Amino acid sequence: MKKFFLISLSFNLSHNIFDLKEEVISGSYYHGNYEFFQIREPKLRDIHKATVRDRIMHHAIYRAVYPYFDKLFIFDSYSCRLDKGTHKALARFKSFVRKESLNNTKTVWILKGDIRKCFASIDHQILKNIISRHIICPKSIQVIYAVIDSFPKGIPLGNLTSQLFINLYLNEFDQYVKRVLKVSKYIRYADDFVIFSRNKIWLENLILDIKIFLADNLKLELHPDKVFIKTASSGLDFLGWVHFEKYHILRTRTKIRMYQTIFPDTKSEVIASYLGLLDYGNTFKIKTDLLEKIEHLKDL
Repeated sequence: MKKFFLISLSFNLSHNIFDLKEEVISGSYYHGNYEFFQIREPKLRDIHKATVRDRIMHHAIYRAVYPYFDKLFIFDSYSCRLDKGTHKALARFKSFVRKESLNNTKTVWILKGDIRKCFASIDHQILKNIISRHIICPKSIQVIYAVIDSFPKGIPLGNLTSQLFINLYLNEFDQYVKRVLKVSKYIRYADDFVIFSRNKIWLENLILDIKIFLADNLKLELHPDKVFIKTASSGLDFLGWVHFEKYHILRTRTKIRMYQTIFPDTKSEVIASYLGLLDYGNTFKIKTDLLEKIEHLKDL
């Protein structure tokens, strides 16, 4: 039975790929409906899962255009990119604090911002305009637009293409920050960003410019409760850690989520990932407790 199922699955996959190829060539590709469910990570999130057929198309699009678009992105964009990710963003954060503070001899101010309901607020026409500046093949455009228009508003959490689209959309903001505002020390991870400076007034003045650009060019807005300026010495919450000048503490919610993820279904690759994350900060007690619990489970 298992062998028959695998053969059937392989046949259906090949059949779907052939049909998709014909639809792309003929310009008749359409995107199907989504399956809706929710996850808590840690807050409740709406996830929309596409059919197998459409997920194949998402992967095809991603593999075709990601290498080109990735070259357009700034160095300090870290979300959903090859050879980037949380660990490198955290290392860059530490590096910027050290450099801006002249090895902890000067006060460093950090502007932290969060773009409100980013995925849900992506404007389809603006996204299409950005894509059309780089892709001129009509058949490719038709397929990409079909994926964009498969969702009534914004882009869905769950599509592989959504990760690429959000980076492409916010690259407009990244370029503005770097090229127009001339910010040298800036990190963006998904819809969160931080800017480092010894000049608090300069950071305060940036907020209005950022708000105007996001509203006028991308129809986005900063979350009013998640924009603030703090010193590095007072501690700043970013990517699951509370960062200070000389040390870094794992956020309580991150710790709880880590234990909930690892136990009771302990997987070696998950453990390795979290142990790597814990190497970033001051986590000797947490790491010791975690390893003891893992060893206890092995003895049961």
